[in-house]
Amino acid sequence: MSDRTRADAVYAALLERQGERWVEPRVERTRRVLELLDDPQRTYRVVHITGTNGKTSTSRIIESIVRAHGLRTGLFTSPHLERFTERITVDGQPIEDGAVADAWDEISPIVDLVDAELDGRGEPPLTFFELLTVLAFVAFADAPVDVAVIEVGMGGSWDATNTADGDVAVFAPIDIDHADKLGDTIAEIATVKAGIIKDRAAAVSAAQDPAAAGVLTAAARAKEASLAFEGEQFGLLDQKLAVGGQLLTVRGLAATYDELYLPLYGAHQGRNAALAVAAVESLIGGATQPLAADVLADGFATATSPGRLQLIGIAPTVLVDSAHNPHGARSLVSALGESFDFDEWGLVLGAFADKDVDGIVQTLAPAVAQVFATAPESDRAEEPDRIADIVEEVGTPVTVHRDLAEAAEAARAWAAASDRRAVVIAGSVVLAGEAVVLAEAEGWKSGYDA
Repeated sequence: MSDRTRADAVYAALLERQGERWVEPRVERTRRVLELLDDPQRTYRVVHITGTNGKTSTSRIIESIVRAHGLRTGLFTSPHLERFTERITVDGQPIEDGAVADAWDEISPIVDLVDAELDGRGEPPLTFFELLTVLAFVAFADAPVDVAVIEVGMGGSWDATNTADGDVAVFAPIDIDHADKLGDTIAEIATVKAGIIKDRAAAVSAAQDPAAAGVLTAAARAKEASLAFEGEQFGLLDQKLAVGGQLLTVRGLAATYDELYLPLYGAHQGRNAALAVAAVESLIGGATQPLAADVLADGFATATSPGRLQLIGIAPTVLVDSAHNPHGARSLVSALGESFDFDEWGLVLGAFADKDVDGIVQTLAPAVAQVFATAPESDRAEEPDRIADIVEEVGTPVTVHRDLAEAAEAARAWAAASDRRAVVIAGSVVLAGEAVVLAEAEGWKSGYDA
């Protein structure tokens, strides 16, 4: 059996479990598995990241900077765009099929044991995300890595990833999302997310709503942890457009770093980069030693964030963005205006019904000239007709399409009619992944050929 086949079998076994949307406050189940595996997550240093938007991009920039320091890195993010091995990377590359299959073989007997214990108590078995977290922690220990950058799945305090003891807790902007699980107010959501702060550790945070800032401050004080906020102890001083990205000047916790090239678009990515710098300063220099300028420049220059304002087509220009809530949609609208020189945007939009679809549409539709409503390939997808109804209320022209391929074809034909038009595909991480695959299959970077 090939390693690819073995790895695909691991994913199939994970999919038989309760899915990622099945979340309960039961971190002790994951902790039990890890204890029986001799706590692999304690064999490396950890940067732990939560927030509502920007977690993945910030995680990837942190990992890139740490790797540029010559340290062996692990990165755990979710969800994936194309293949599940993207979620577990070692030294900047998706985990090898053989390594993930070997890690699964290692944990399977323990999983069976804990499932049996849970069944004996009348409790549901371990879930997809709980086991994926364990798989990542074991794979990182086997690699082995020096530092693991771990993105929270949902919330913080009771998330499966909170079995790791983060040396640095990182807070991306906190807003309303997953209200059914995390709470109806920013303060309630921040309370859950603040649970990743560990005793006498370091914490760094993006600028926050006052309610969230108050919660984080109190939590850090209770844990005797340091806490630095963007705009107070660190921040983005200057931001200039550059070919393929932007030039940033960042005031860190220990020094100011001038004109760093970041190959990512959008003002929000500049702020994510500033947060990443503060996190790495806290990890490597205790927030007092400046990072080496050449190492930081290399870390920035090699940072990537697939599915986040990613260019996937030319002639016409097509971007894909994973904006899947109103906060992410606001960042996308700002970035389209700040980073690109087009007169009109066409928007291919598909979203999950359990998201704030009204908020996403009402944020994005007024900023574009035409909407092409569609749906990601998922049972959770919102009906394109309902998306179109909301768009019509906003007053933006809209057409309805049964799938992404049809919507993208129509959008690219619309954009090809003028060199002042471009297309962005947004509304769902799943839709973003489909778009990346479709663009590669159809050769969109070769130009329009219809």
